[in-house]
Amino acid sequence: MIKKHDCKEELRQVNLKVTPARLGVLAALESASSPLDTGNLTSYLSGHGIKVDRVTVFRIINILTDRGLAKPVLFDDGKLRYDYGSRPEHHHFVCEKCGRVEMVSNCVLKPLEKKLQKTKGFFIRRHSLEFFGLCAKCLK
Repeated sequence: MIKKHDCKEELRQVNLKVTPARLGVLAALESASSPLDTGNLTSYLSGHGIKVDRVTVFRIINILTDRGLAKPVLFDDGKLRYDYGSRPEHHHFVCEKCGRVEMVSNCVLKPLEKKLQKTKGFFIRRHSLEFFGLCAKCLK
């Protein structure tokens, strides 16, 4: 997990006004061990005394995504979730039985990315790779 810090400077660096809701969304993403959806973010803010509705959270997360402070993650259930944008590149293991999500670090796809860029003429900004199966607890 990334060490928590004051997110105010992070917002200022991408020319965003510092608001309690934006700070709360960043804090939630930063402290989460798996990607969060807008419902999770709304609950987090509410639990920290920040009153916002889901529409506001949706707008905030879209702005943070546009500025690179959040990354969208889509699992096979069709629900869009978000990761903290400054977290090192990683992928996810998703248990198909209990829904547990675990980060998978040490991405080995950079060489493939470079090869694809060269052979296909694309500029790759990001990629997504998720693993689906059963966690150790569900296998028992």
